[in-house]
Amino acid sequence: MAPTPVTSPVPATWYPTLSVFMLAIGLVVTASFFIYEATSSRRNRNHSKELATGAVASVFLGFGSLFLLLASGVYV
Repeated sequence: MAPTPVTSPVPATWYPTLSVFMLAIGLVVTASFFIYEATSSRRNRNHSKELATGAVASVFLGFGSLFLLLASGVYV
């Protein structure tokens, strides 16, 4: 039985589009995080909301950076 080649689950033509959208979403969520931190007082901050917002921004910026690298030809 011959081995099958490893392929990407996402077509390579989608890499630039995915990178733009994911980085844009990540930057918007990051901006909302900074606005929340700047406008709320220390007594009114919700740590679970901060953690959730930071995690969502991190995931989108991470995958957006990955797809940007893949779109530019740096295969990681």
